[in-house]
Amino acid sequence: MSDRGSRVLRLDALARVEGQTALHLRVHHETVTEARLRIYEPPRFFEAFLIGRGHTEPPDITARICGICPVAYQMSACQAIENACGVTVDGPLLALRRLLYCGEWIESHSLHIHLLHAPDFLGRADVIELARDQRPAVERGLRIKQTGNAILEQLGGRPIHPVNVRVGGFYRTPAPEQLRPLAERLRQARDDALETVRWVAAFDFPDATSDHDLLALRDPGRYSIDSGTPAVIASCGRTQTLGEFPVSDFEQHVREEQVAHSTARTAVLDGRRYLTGPLARYAISGRWLHPVAAEAARDAGLGDPAAGDFCDNPFRSIVVRAVEVVQAIEEALRIIQDYEQPPQPALDVSPRKATGAGATEAPRGLLYHRYVLAEDGTLTEARIIPPTAQNQRAIEEDVRRAVQTRLDRLGSTADDEELTRLCERAIRNHDPCISCATHFLDLTVARA
Repeated sequence: MSDRGSRVLRLDALARVEGQTALHLRVHHETVTEARLRIYEPPRFFEAFLIGRGHTEPPDITARICGICPVAYQMSACQAIENACGVTVDGPLLALRRLLYCGEWIESHSLHIHLLHAPDFLGRADVIELARDQRPAVERGLRIKQTGNAILEQLGGRPIHPVNVRVGGFYRTPAPEQLRPLAERLRQARDDALETVRWVAAFDFPDATSDHDLLALRDPGRYSIDSGTPAVIASCGRTQTLGEFPVSDFEQHVREEQVAHSTARTAVLDGRRYLTGPLARYAISGRWLHPVAAEAARDAGLGDPAAGDFCDNPFRSIVVRAVEVVQAIEEALRIIQDYEQPPQPALDVSPRKATGAGATEAPRGLLYHRYVLAEDGTLTEARIIPPTAQNQRAIEEDVRRAVQTRLDRLGSTADDEELTRLCERAIRNHDPCISCATHFLDLTVARA
């Protein structure tokens, strides 16, 4: 720290976070007055790529936005196009889509938990170092991820950027006997997932409280993954529901804004900071968890979701993610057990001049798509609002509070390395996928 009370901390890389990102903290008299997450990589213009394309193309194009959760982009895109064209996919086709989405939750959450987030809690630089003394846990996580990948490969044609998804359904659908081997793998993965819940529940969690408004899909009777109505819960007193609205009204409530310090947009919900993702889903839909997942949540110290208990410590989001893996496995097993092959792999989706919207629950939060179609099905407008944009303000506030807590305890003696680790953990609580790009962070702490 200089004589003027200003210092700059530079990291060669923000490990285990995708995207070029900088974090600027401003401290005045030992009070953290500002935290700005600056995403400075060039925009990738996926919305612009979609203009002029045919109505059948968004699922394949948007899948390339993310290599970790391509199914989320495909499913939201399909819903939006089908909504515009007046087509409803249901029955076995809808069940297969949900099964595919379960596969993505399983593989994505397992990657997040074991490879990206757990090293933070165990004082390890990365998963390679973690594997030296926690090898069984890492191997367990990889087995779970492989099970999710197997579902994506069976239904999607390959585990990354699936090619079997199309508007109206699939290019081909499996016979019931083709899914039975997946069921055996899922039963084995369930044991691993339950052990993972116990493992992460024993981590040492900092004291922290999140009071952001929460936004997630609500699908009464089941834990929302691929369908539902956007619902909002108040930040203070989680039993207080602020309301819900149809997906078609999403942009009337969620407004994207461009801020000077970031190339990425941020979003506000009716003018307020908010959070989407596992903590929001658990608060809104926890009562509909499968009994096995609900018991795991109670045993992990998350309270009783059936009674409306919730988790407001962002550092414990890793526990909620682990519970959601159990939920996705149980849901996948149910779908496979009840599955009957549909008579045709896809419904006909004829184009028309219309606007359609769709939303699903990506592993890291609600993902919204809207498309405007010309009469021949050509896209004339596209809007995609990913979880990262929606969570950015909440992440900034969580980082600010986490650093403030540490300064309250240590004051100016808090060293650069300690603050860096704390900021990384606070970011990875919610979203290690700033975007699909290279990894780099500059952390600047300006003191006055």
